[in-house]
Amino acid sequence: MTNPPPVGWLRAVVIDADDPPRLAEFWATVLGVGVVENAPDWIRLEPDSGGACMAFEPREEGGPAAGASRTRPDIEVADMEVARARIEELGGRLVKVLTPRPGDSHYRMADPEGNEFCILRADRP
Repeated sequence: MTNPPPVGWLRAVVIDADDPPRLAEFWATVLGVGVVENAPDWIRLEPDSGGACMAFEPREEGGPAAGASRTRPDIEVADMEVARARIEELGGRLVKVLTPRPGDSHYRMADPEGNEFCILRADRP
């Protein structure tokens, strides 16, 4: 039995934070990594020795409070529409179209149990 091709690959585990710089500093120290992106609305750490990375952005108004689950994976995809269609075929759904910066958009999706994740264009070839 062969596995179907992947829809995408993990870019980062994102935490919606009340104080993104504080959490980024904490996790950078815990993981022994530096910062690769630092904008007012987004901080991404270098991948750790296992190849994974974390990112932080401000918690949306009305989003989960401290202590509640405020993490979600970001999944890079080659083609946003193909990925969205495949995810919907698998039982997922579109939650929201996000446009954090001009010319940049991604989809907040949910799995069949409502756990949210984002799909976005690959930032690497």
